[in-house]
Amino acid sequence: MKIAILGGGVTGLTAAYFLANNGHQITLMEKERVLGGLASGFKGNDWDWYLERAYHHLFANDYDILNFAKEIGFNKIFFRSPETASLFNDGTIIPLDTPIDLLRFPYLPLLDKLRAGIVIVFLKLSPYLPFYKRITSEEFLKKTMGNKVWNVLWQQLFRGKFGKYAGIISAVFIWARINKRTKALGYIEGGFQEFINYLEKQLVNLKVDIKNNFEIKSIEKRGDKFIINNISYDKIISTLPTPVLTKLTSSIFSKEYLSRFNKLKYLHAITLILETDKPILDKTYWLNICTDKIPFMILAQHTNFADKKNYNNKHIAYIGWYVDGDSKLLKMDKEEILNLVKPSLDQIFNFQFSILNSFLFKAPFAQPIFNKDFEENKPDFITPEKNFFIANLDMTYPYDRGTNYAVKLGKEVAKMI
Repeated sequence: MKIAILGGGVTGLTAAYFLANNGHQITLMEKERVLGGLASGFKGNDWDWYLERAYHHLFANDYDILNFAKEIGFNKIFFRSPETASLFNDGTIIPLDTPIDLLRFPYLPLLDKLRAGIVIVFLKLSPYLPFYKRITSEEFLKKTMGNKVWNVLWQQLFRGKFGKYAGIISAVFIWARINKRTKALGYIEGGFQEFINYLEKQLVNLKVDIKNNFEIKSIEKRGDKFIINNISYDKIISTLPTPVLTKLTSSIFSKEYLSRFNKLKYLHAITLILETDKPILDKTYWLNICTDKIPFMILAQHTNFADKKNYNNKHIAYIGWYVDGDSKLLKMDKEEILNLVKPSLDQIFNFQFSILNSFLFKAPFAQPIFNKDFEENKPDFITPEKNFFIANLDMTYPYDRGTNYAVKLGKEVAKMI
């Protein structure tokens, strides 16, 4: 059977692997020069390892990608337990990794800390419950942990991640976030691009036709065949972002079907990567920004997780944002964004480091908005058009997106064919 897979991210690569193994004739189409989608990486000057354009790690319970890696003979995944912390209004950085850290936390009364701890344990142990999608995260956290805990620990995190949508994010999000998280974090020797390159070699051996730097100009339906750029296919799997898919399939799907997708909302991701002579953060890998005085959402000192020797002994840090489509940040170039963040870096860290190099990346539709209507409007594997399947980022719901769920989606959609 002749199958077209739209998108060369981890979902598309995984689906291609299983379908080609079953003897299907697969064509994989990717608009970028390199495969990997949001997990793809690049190499700076004199680096031995790739670095992702957006920060990536695995959790210890990411069994889909761990088992898949084992199945294809990829054994370069390691786990560590780096420090995570939060930055507060007074400029203090406080670790919040363990129950002891929470008990020592200076900005909340003991009773509030105990309430927060109990709720976190509940969310960690709780299965998915239907009422989570009927209440917002803000309402849930205020009712269970209290207003003060919301104001101190959570409010700025939600505003930083979701912006103007912070108040409508379903409690599904906070349940999944806490339920899934593990202290041990995983990374790939050589960067995630090493895994992607390895998987690409498996596909080449399976005779998959990989079309990089490929623009899909049109998708049509003629009889029981799909026509992409004048070439016929029996089936299609789309891993493209839903807004992109909607535009490409306006002649295939009905307006009624596509109208549900138009109700979905997304944020775009921006990452500024700094290569410095000294670390910005001494010990911390992941620093949450719990103050509106700092104009970014996250600072992740990657080389406090993956050794700096892999990057020519330079220190690598990510600064990240999720922004709406009309954000001025999307129009800024690298120098403008550097000038935006430098005063804050000086304020917090007194510029005890020099910036040797920097990189700026922007990714559209990177963060779906999990509001109460998201579940009923998101795509499903099966579409109204026979032999046209969808497996994309939106379908990781109720969990946040990640390479583990990309593998899971790719495997599941392949089983349907």
